[in-house]
Amino acid sequence: MNQSRKWEPLKKVGVIGVPFEKGQKKYGVSVAPAALRSAGLIKLLETIGGLDVKDYGDIETTVATTDVNVDNMTHLPQVSACNKKLSERVSQVLKDGRVAVTIGGDHSIGVGTVDGHYKVNEDMILLWVDAHADINTNKTSGSGSVHGMPVALLVKELADYWPYLPTMDWQEPKFSIKNLGYVGLRSVDEYERLVIEKYKVPAFAMEDIEEHGIRQSINHILQVLDPSMNKPIHVSFDIDSLDALEAPSTGTPVRGGLSLREAISLMEIIHSTGRLRAIDLVEINPALGDESDRKRTIEAGLCVLKAGLGFSRRGTAPRGVLDLPIQTHH
Repeated sequence: MNQSRKWEPLKKVGVIGVPFEKGQKKYGVSVAPAALRSAGLIKLLETIGGLDVKDYGDIETTVATTDVNVDNMTHLPQVSACNKKLSERVSQVLKDGRVAVTIGGDHSIGVGTVDGHYKVNEDMILLWVDAHADINTNKTSGSGSVHGMPVALLVKELADYWPYLPTMDWQEPKFSIKNLGYVGLRSVDEYERLVIEKYKVPAFAMEDIEEHGIRQSINHILQVLDPSMNKPIHVSFDIDSLDALEAPSTGTPVRGGLSLREAISLMEIIHSTGRLRAIDLVEINPALGDESDRKRTIEAGLCVLKAGLGFSRRGTAPRGVLDLPIQTHH
């Protein structure tokens, strides 16, 4: 009789920066890793009780020189080169026994993070928290931007819907769409909805979250994808899953999204499973909006990461201390 593995939240974290923006068309998302670090990311994570944080630095994203022409797919060589390095780095962090925390960058980097995670944990499940489904192929995309295609590049069920992609030979789509769930959708293209329905992907759009609440929504997805509660979890969190009022500095904002409180609750639920092994935070663009917009968006991203890694809104008592300090009077 199989016994469920006992999972505990990892107390070790590895941070990877990916200053990459060629998966979309707006300048600025590449400076997000530097902006998050400047806002105190590492020290904030270190304040979470007992968390050992190691910064693995940034992925090198110099422009690839390969001349490749794939119809309706811009900057493929650069996207591929960045994601190949990122996949290797994520695998390294996981093998070091740490939660892989990847800060982008645009959402095309999800190809590298999920590929790197899958190579270490083939039984992983993926929660894509996003206003958009990002499951277009180059045939169905309206923009040609790869940040709308990473899920379609990853899942093996859609492999036959792609042409040959030069420079992408390193990435073989093995991840199954049966291990994918969506949260926060509200801007989904027609062919993306077709794929979601065809493969019965558990997808909680904002109208579903309004009906069921964030806790019931997440628990349902986890139950569908992993009824035995025994698989590592990867959360790929696009900041535009939040309402544009919560996170205005992003390239494709959509009103009517998650509140920050819902997003924090979502990440606290994932943390409580003990199974979170990778989290991506993408699409923060400090070049968009005014100073107040930038500050609000970066703070929202930091809150999401902290919640996923064990920060308690209730507060935590000092370890090993049983009473208040005694006053000494002179």
